[in-house]
Amino acid sequence: MILGFNVGFLEIDWVDLIDILLVTILIAQVYKLMRGSMAIRVFFGFLSLYLIYLFVKAAEMELLSNILGQFMGVGVLAVIVLFQQEIRKFLLLIGRTTAFQEGQFMKNVRSILKTDNAYKADVAPIVDAMKTLAASKTGALIVISKDSELKFYVESGDQMDAIISKRLLMAIFNKESPMHDGAVIIYHGKILAARCILPVTEKDDLPAHFGLRHRAAIGMTENTDTLVIAVSEETGQISTVQNGRISSNLAPLELRTAINEYLADEKTAKEGFGKIFRRRAAV
Repeated sequence: MILGFNVGFLEIDWVDLIDILLVTILIAQVYKLMRGSMAIRVFFGFLSLYLIYLFVKAAEMELLSNILGQFMGVGVLAVIVLFQQEIRKFLLLIGRTTAFQEGQFMKNVRSILKTDNAYKADVAPIVDAMKTLAASKTGALIVISKDSELKFYVESGDQMDAIISKRLLMAIFNKESPMHDGAVIIYHGKILAARCILPVTEKDDLPAHFGLRHRAAIGMTENTDTLVIAVSEETGQISTVQNGRISSNLAPLELRTAINEYLADEKTAKEGFGKIFRRRAAV
């Protein structure tokens, strides 16, 4: 044992401490990548199952250990399938061509460690468009993402890569437009695509007045760290959805606040959205 010490009957050296530290950092970064999506629940479930496997193996429970061992044998494939978006995001960051040039690598590493991923944008066109659409009871569905291009969902619709404007949003969601069905995806001040297909929530306890548009909004925020805005075609009410929670009947000022707080740092966003949610939560 090199430069080691004892804790009870355990012999610990500095390599063990470094090993524990690196694993802790790795788990923390995995958590940050998955935070805000349904993947985090699957991650904790898989981690709990792995800890149970280690326990039964240490206790020499051969039958249960063999059963869990077979499951762990295919666990790597399950992780790749379940967490493909998070893994892809991490690998893209590491494999970026300019990552090791002009000190960009350390900058990217710091961006992973930071929880503040703020992006300032002019939200006035979005708020004005939603206000006008709500007044005319024109249905709309907008996904705002601050840290991911959501390429999988973008490719399901018509790609645009256009600057946000009220007129463009009004034209997209016009009832006579062939692009009004589906969702608009916005990322870093641009409309990436329209007529996009979103996942629908599997919740069975939603109020009956929530149609497919609102169910898709909830489903999208259950699977991604996004803010979704929905305008009801029946009532004209504006709703925002984040982390599977919906806040309905928002005024334009409240909508502006919700968007700004989502695009701001995470702590402020959670506190601000929580205030709106407590006032108007419907689910």
